[in-house]
Amino acid sequence: MSSTLLEVTRAGHEEVERLERLIVKDLQKEPASNRERLFQSHRVRNMIDSIISTTEKLNEIYEDKDNARKDEIAALGGQTATGTNVFSAFYDRLKEIREYHRRHPVARVVDAGEEYEELLKQEPHVEFSGEEAFGRYLDLHELYNEYVNSKFGEPIEYSAYLDVFAQPHKIPRNHKLTRQYREYLEHLLEYLIYFFQRKEPLQDLDRVFSKVETEFEELWMDGKIQGWENKSPENGHASSLDSVIDLDYYSSVEELIEVGPERLKEALAALGLKAGGTVQQRAERLFLTKHTPLEQLDRKHFAKFSRGLEQNGNAASSQQIDNSKEIALIEAKIKHLCELLTETILQTKENVEKKQALTYEEMEAEREEEEVQADTESDEEDQQIYNPLKLPMGWDGKPIPYWLYKLHGLGQEFKCEICGNHSYWGRRAFERHFKEWRHQHGMRCLGIPNTKNFNEITSIKEARLLWERIHERQGLNKWRPDLEEEYEDKEGNIYNKKTYTDLQRQGLI
Repeated sequence: MSSTLLEVTRAGHEEVERLERLIVKDLQKEPASNRERLFQSHRVRNMIDSIISTTEKLNEIYEDKDNARKDEIAALGGQTATGTNVFSAFYDRLKEIREYHRRHPVARVVDAGEEYEELLKQEPHVEFSGEEAFGRYLDLHELYNEYVNSKFGEPIEYSAYLDVFAQPHKIPRNHKLTRQYREYLEHLLEYLIYFFQRKEPLQDLDRVFSKVETEFEELWMDGKIQGWENKSPENGHASSLDSVIDLDYYSSVEELIEVGPERLKEALAALGLKAGGTVQQRAERLFLTKHTPLEQLDRKHFAKFSRGLEQNGNAASSQQIDNSKEIALIEAKIKHLCELLTETILQTKENVEKKQALTYEEMEAEREEEEVQADTESDEEDQQIYNPLKLPMGWDGKPIPYWLYKLHGLGQEFKCEICGNHSYWGRRAFERHFKEWRHQHGMRCLGIPNTKNFNEITSIKEARLLWERIHERQGLNKWRPDLEEEYEDKEGNIYNKKTYTDLQRQGLI
């Protein structure tokens, strides 16, 4: 039985209202964990998408381009397009309904309320990699490899890259108009958008980017974009040339050759000049533009275009400016997304530094502990535990006995300046922390090896004084390899390193 348009319209409005009530009901619940909060956000996002799609269908029905809705309303009022009687139309519809029920006698009636209530219990499938840990950390390893292996990148560690990727304005201008840099920026922006949509599905990124683009246009016209100062369209083709290769740093063709054939080719192509020939010819052709404007160059230096010299130079300049503006806009979007993800970036860096100080066994134990903790958090036992003394929780999720609390001295606080004035409760936790990642990282920052000599030392000043004393003591008893390192010849005679080297040079050994 085909549903009428009016029935479809009524069902559509009912669905929208029901979904709105479900969204309110879902948001009134306080999530017990970060994972539950993520599931709640995605459930609400899915329901909002359903409301949007249903509303679009209702708009199409109300537009009534084929006049089907108008004809149906007229038929209900006793008027038909063919002029038939209203009663005959009624009995025709009744016959259709009876025929439908005759063909489907055991059709089950579905309770729409139960079906919609099931939506509140769903756990939407959200794709996160193992490194991302349900949106807690970023996984930038592929982009890190792309950065390190590029011409504009630097050979740095992954932890240092987490500080660099959010600051594209610090990359030199002569690398920014290359195709490799643009592809890297596009990949980075694509990942950040994908991650942000999974982590914060209720945020409207289109509205965020619209505001970024509006602010960007104003700053670009004033030439105040960070990293692109004095790159506004008023600067003409000279600024576009500087963005590829700054000729002010080169005083001869020989110095320009050292830039390399690929970069010379890109700079020539950006200006509309011929990019072929040897490296020497490319450098000579580009060096001409240092003292001669493009409009005054000989026509033979330009690539084959249908326009004149002036149009050729202006077209190259305009294309270069548009390219610069697009790249600067991508950088602005990346910076804004990084500002929204500041806390996640900091947590990612802390996690990376923590992993560097852990063994494989410790990492596996911590991962299992996090899984157990996540399962415990996701349980529906939300009973409040009576804990007026604020005792630590035991393995069973309940406060430990007070006598055990006093026995282990968990009420005693120990602070470590090397760990950033972090507090450790109880003697056992304090002694154990000297081998943990936070203390090891603090000692590494001070340039001091974390040996047994520095156990029980929590002050930065005392650690430095002890390190200086150890250096002085080693200066008196310093091992001298020339005199104390032993060598043996073929006959079994033993010499120190200096004597053995002198005899070997003389050919006596």
